[in-house]
Amino acid sequence: MRTATRLTAAVLAALALMYSPSDLALGSPNKAKNRYYYEERGDMIWEVRTSQKVIALTFDDGPDPLETDSILEVLHEYQAKCTFFAIGKRIAAYPDVARRVISEGHELANHTYNHVYFKRPISGEQIQKELALTEKEIMKISGRHSSLFRPPGGMYDETLIDVSNSMGLKPVLWSWHQDTRDWNRPGVWNISNRVIRNARSGDIVLFHDHVHGPSQTKEALKIILPALKKQGFQFVTVSELIGLSDVQQAKTDRHMTY
Repeated sequence: MRTATRLTAAVLAALALMYSPSDLALGSPNKAKNRYYYEERGDMIWEVRTSQKVIALTFDDGPDPLETDSILEVLHEYQAKCTFFAIGKRIAAYPDVARRVISEGHELANHTYNHVYFKRPISGEQIQKELALTEKEIMKISGRHSSLFRPPGGMYDETLIDVSNSMGLKPVLWSWHQDTRDWNRPGVWNISNRVIRNARSGDIVLFHDHVHGPSQTKEALKIILPALKKQGFQFVTVSELIGLSDVQQAKTDRHMTY
């Protein structure tokens, strides 16, 4: 019994030396800088914790004069508001499509100018240039800057997070269980089934409104939207989703009590 007690004490002492209270504090250099670290700090978003039955559908790589327009038709039919992470040079090439995204109540956000897959270590100068060029195109279309940014391929490091946040652009990825891989055309049923089966409040779903070859996204949306609507989900932009987070709602409630 005494031997076991001594062993337990020794283990606890070793752990105390390895992980001091300061190591566990937010921002400690010894704390693993992974998804949970950045989410806790509010520096990056994968999904949103909310008690409300809302979900954010997002579309990357557009605008596209055929695919984006056809997707907008389906979204209009089901009164779904979404976020389009657009490529700057494609906004410049198809400004009328980008204007339609905004005029129909959707959110236009930054997805770099040239769809750059940032290689680590990521250059702060390259990030700033890519984001600034795209913001210039968004300003031309909407008259205001966007507030969200999605790095192509989901590639990021601390430099990218720091630079984008300093520019007022919150990096947004997607729920790990809601990557439809629609760019690879896995089949309409596979796309729709993944989204419907895995749907949870606060999800951010990844689609594309520009792919190489025939897109299956529009047909999948015709299945997804009515199915989720029947389950009671509302479709919101990512910015709206952030505003409906439990943390944000608590802040609003506290403010209203004063």
